[in-house]
Amino acid sequence: MSTLPKVAWIGLGIMGSPMSENLVKAGYDVTGHALEREKLDRLTAAGGTAAASVAEAVRDADVIVTMVPASPQVEAVAYGPDGILENARRGALLIDMSSITPQTSVGLAAAAKEKGIRVLDAPVSGGEAGAIEAVLSIMAGGDQADFDEAKPLFEALGKTIVRCGPHGSGQTVKAANQLIVAVNIQACAEAVVFLEKSGVDLAAALDVLGGGLAGSTVLARKKDNFLKRDFTPGFRIDLHHKDMGIVTDAARAVGAALPVGAVVAQLVASLRAQGDGGLDHSALLRAVERLSGARV
Repeated sequence: MSTLPKVAWIGLGIMGSPMSENLVKAGYDVTGHALEREKLDRLTAAGGTAAASVAEAVRDADVIVTMVPASPQVEAVAYGPDGILENARRGALLIDMSSITPQTSVGLAAAAKEKGIRVLDAPVSGGEAGAIEAVLSIMAGGDQADFDEAKPLFEALGKTIVRCGPHGSGQTVKAANQLIVAVNIQACAEAVVFLEKSGVDLAAALDVLGGGLAGSTVLARKKDNFLKRDFTPGFRIDLHHKDMGIVTDAARAVGAALPVGAVVAQLVASLRAQGDGGLDHSALLRAVERLSGARV
């Protein structure tokens, strides 16, 4: 019998499915719940167990992981008679790995404490590839003891694992991460259009740029997207739009100016308004192409 904690996993999307499967590979007993039958079938094929409801999934779990799109979905699975807080056992550890507002995380931790349930906010960075390869960056907020308890589980999912402070801190760092990523993608997209219009060999240019100070994880991960105009979603524009709303609201609350971030947030919003919300965030290239006169 495994001595590892029993895990309930809520949310089996682009990130949640490979992450839960990595826990199964690491020897964890994982029971998952999602709304789509095919996602449950994928988990069972990987060795996990499907649950018909949130309540069923969490009832016997030592650790509950949520990985859903945004604050409303976290609140939907956490609260109410069929939610996590009413059905998890006292002493369970709830780890929310979604990207949500810091305020939502703080509120969830307070509500869970009344039920005897401990909480960490632990959003991730690295995209679908990082989730599949188990090399995510995990930024956590919450009590040190709870973080220490969760660290072996995190080590099955990622490589850079850091507690950033009290409840909400993980989400604050994730918001900063999304700001940096969006601005970086926008800069890369502008460079791609500039290079192509200048008649430069784009593949050669991106190779040499990647080896210098302009190099970044964003450029390395998204280079093929730019070259092939392949915008199959690894992280959708819709979700990055949500995240840019989080960071701009949080920055306003603390009095931090984000002049470049505000512009990029509007560019993300405009791309979404033009029907590209379901594409990968590297599709910011399409917005730059449109501004430069191309019909895309």
